[in-house]
Amino acid sequence: MAELVAARSLVIRAPPRILHAILADYRVAHPAILPKRAFLSLAVEKGGTGSGTTFLLTMKAFGAVRTMRADVTEPNPGRTIVETDVETGLRTTFELAPLEGDAGTRVTITTRWSARGLRGVFERVFAPAFLERLYAEELLNLARVAEEQARAATRSPA
Repeated sequence: MAELVAARSLVIRAPPRILHAILADYRVAHPAILPKRAFLSLAVEKGGTGSGTTFLLTMKAFGAVRTMRADVTEPNPGRTIVETDVETGLRTTFELAPLEGDAGTRVTITTRWSARGLRGVFERVFAPAFLERLYAEELLNLARVAEEQARAATRSPA
């Protein structure tokens, strides 16, 4: 059984608090940044904001549609969000690392999972690159939303 990893990072010109607020909002903001070509739906079952949230995610990949139930934890509140598939143990982590001088935040999305059998061979060959392309798109969507919110926050009086 091999562990597979797919990861992508992007520096976004917004503070961690804005990025965290978007990523932790599983009812509106987070679903809005997901690439629609692969992420068909995200439905909250419990909670809805950050740690303690449980959601159902329906995803289309390689012609197949799969639904997973995930629990959300925040091992480092405000900096790390982890989504864990309750059935398979697949883990997707969103890490927010602030850069010096308010230059922005490096956001990294990483998914780790175990690949088994014939399906595992297919996953080892195709899944990491597929997910990394999706994450690149998701990060660009996140950047658009977060950078607009950061600009609006600097324009409005405190």
